[in-house]
Amino acid sequence: MKNLYSTLNYRTLVAAFLLLSFSLGSTQISKAQKAELTLKDIWKTYSYSPKSVAGFRAMNDGESYVQLRRDTSGEMQIRRYSIKDGSDLGKIIGAKDITWDAGTFDISNFTFSQDETKLLFLSNLNQIYRHSYSSFFYVYDLKTTQLIPYEAQVMYPSFSPDGEKVAYVQDNNLFVLEINTGTSYQITKDGKQNSIINGAVDWVYEEEFSMSRGFEWSPDSKYIAYYRFDESKVKEFSMDMFEALYPRQEQWKYPKAGEDNSVVEVHIASFNSNSKVKCETGENTDIYLPRIKWTNRPGVLSIQRLNRLQNKWELLFSSASDGKSEVVYTEESKTYVDISDNLDFVEDGFYFTSERSGWNHIWFYDLKKKKAKDMTPQKWDVDHYYGYDAVANKIYFSAANESAIHRSVMSVSLKSGKVEVLSGKAGWNSARFSKGYKYYLHTWSNATTPPVYTLCDANGKEIRSLEQNAALAEKLAKTQMGQISFAQLTTADQLSLNYYKILPPNFDASKKYPVLMFVYGGPGSQTVKDAWGGSNYMWFNYMASKGYIVVSVDNRGTGFRGEEFKKSTYLQLGNLEIQDQIAAAKVLAKESYVDASRIGIWGWSFGGYMASLGISKGADVFKTAVAVAPVTNWRYYDNIYTERFMRTPQENGESYDQNSPLSHVDKIKGNYLIVHGTADDNVHFQNAVEMVKAMIAADVRYDSEFYPNKNHGIGGGNTRFHLFNRITDYLLENL
Repeated sequence: MKNLYSTLNYRTLVAAFLLLSFSLGSTQISKAQKAELTLKDIWKTYSYSPKSVAGFRAMNDGESYVQLRRDTSGEMQIRRYSIKDGSDLGKIIGAKDITWDAGTFDISNFTFSQDETKLLFLSNLNQIYRHSYSSFFYVYDLKTTQLIPYEAQVMYPSFSPDGEKVAYVQDNNLFVLEINTGTSYQITKDGKQNSIINGAVDWVYEEEFSMSRGFEWSPDSKYIAYYRFDESKVKEFSMDMFEALYPRQEQWKYPKAGEDNSVVEVHIASFNSNSKVKCETGENTDIYLPRIKWTNRPGVLSIQRLNRLQNKWELLFSSASDGKSEVVYTEESKTYVDISDNLDFVEDGFYFTSERSGWNHIWFYDLKKKKAKDMTPQKWDVDHYYGYDAVANKIYFSAANESAIHRSVMSVSLKSGKVEVLSGKAGWNSARFSKGYKYYLHTWSNATTPPVYTLCDANGKEIRSLEQNAALAEKLAKTQMGQISFAQLTTADQLSLNYYKILPPNFDASKKYPVLMFVYGGPGSQTVKDAWGGSNYMWFNYMASKGYIVVSVDNRGTGFRGEEFKKSTYLQLGNLEIQDQIAAAKVLAKESYVDASRIGIWGWSFGGYMASLGISKGADVFKTAVAVAPVTNWRYYDNIYTERFMRTPQENGESYDQNSPLSHVDKIKGNYLIVHGTADDNVHFQNAVEMVKAMIAADVRYDSEFYPNKNHGIGGGNTRFHLFNRITDYLLENL
């Protein structure tokens, strides 16, 4: 019996071993069958890019929306659908419906008139800077089927609210086209390149106040308010464009820290009286006027005014009849006041966002009582204000209510003060509400899931899906991806910092891995977000597949952890930020699975600045750094951004230089790659040149890559693919 038992036990063990071996082998085969990421997939074919909801626009009835769709013949159409049940309500217009001698008419870039009887189409778009563009425009009357073309490069064509006119900017002057007659009227005549701008804004307003169109129609179409910039005293910056036998030089006005700004005015043109008035904005012209917006009072324009130091914000009401203004609200800060578009006028006051409580909250200012009330008095930051629903007596917004790394779509009842979370899933949620606030387009993603678009009712209940990105999600499931997680790390100074890490696909805790830290770190920014990260995220997974742990840490100065955390870097930009990145790297170095001798850091723009500080100030921690388009001294950057956080070099020059990588190049011991586009209008190539000059003077070895005629984004054609090939090879060889 003993021998028989032993024999059976042996056979059982063998069978079990074979079964286990087969199972393990199947697992390995399954893993092997997962597709490996390639740089070509990520940066050339962009085969991991998600779909969006093209041309989505909620219509005036609050019950329907339009979308761009192709029919079975391939024709591009604008079609109307029911929000409630998704039924097709018919075609608004198709490309073939428009008679066009030059072939198929392009309807992909469209805007409805306010009454939805006309369409304005743009074509031949020419990007100028970050937000500005020029284009041809065409007005199509849906009732008469008449197409009115304007085939000249103009800027910002925009319907009047009554749909009878289109305003636009051409050659730095403001014009208005009367649609019925086809007649254009010139509102201003003194526009001149690099001198006077009417109806648009200068470079620094566009970049730092996130605006470009410099005019606003009044709700009744009787007036048009517009900016006038006199930039004649602003110093010019130039760069060569290497496109022919003799390079072409581009010149534009760029006010660096401490230098002269444009003198800005606001004017109002009246169509009834054919007259213009200049709005009163004070005797001091060394100020900013970062927003204009018509109020709900007839003929009253609101103008936002900031002092040069950006720590005093005022809201002015200006009369369209005579330009006389009054200050209706003032807010001051020991540091700075941020500008946003969160300003909404209602019957007896206005809603706006402010950090006056220490958190970014929604406030209501009562114009009669002259008092402000905090509508969201919780200890978290509001991100976006969506609007006020007078019927439901609610405000809709998004906020970092769970944590800084998440966003929720929310509402607050103005009657009870009750706050509700409308979005159900943790991650990154945003909304676009329909007219009347009955429905909204909900966009959700998380770090591993591409965006999902659904239609919801005002209570957050999902009605139906518009785009699940199911094909991409399925492709990701079949792709070799790393393991991402979010947490907080605690530095030696007991500071808690949000971070994420992506572990290699076959992570083994008994091994040691190199670490690549991705950093941005600028004021109010975030890299640590439980949201779909696009091509960057896919590249991080590519690096993880090569055996690297990818980490990103949000240092002090980043956003959505309250005003104190965000503004702690005031007057010393770069100092605390790089201390935190170095401290975080030291925490990571203590992990048993981290090779402390192989920690690298890379970033772009402000992140390039941080990477440059990392390889110099953190020379004993970071082995390798890659700095793309870095600022190397804030003296070289524009004044609105820089002075907001640093004041002027005349006031705070020592801090400018102490926290400049140029002052620390002699500390560099590791591998340093600096990358820049020669046509970067934002962070000038000058920054890279000065860094290289300093390293040469200090006899420091470095590596560099420059991209001719490329701007701050370093893209177009094969450029981005080439760039990331270069970065990847550099890291694989040196980290």
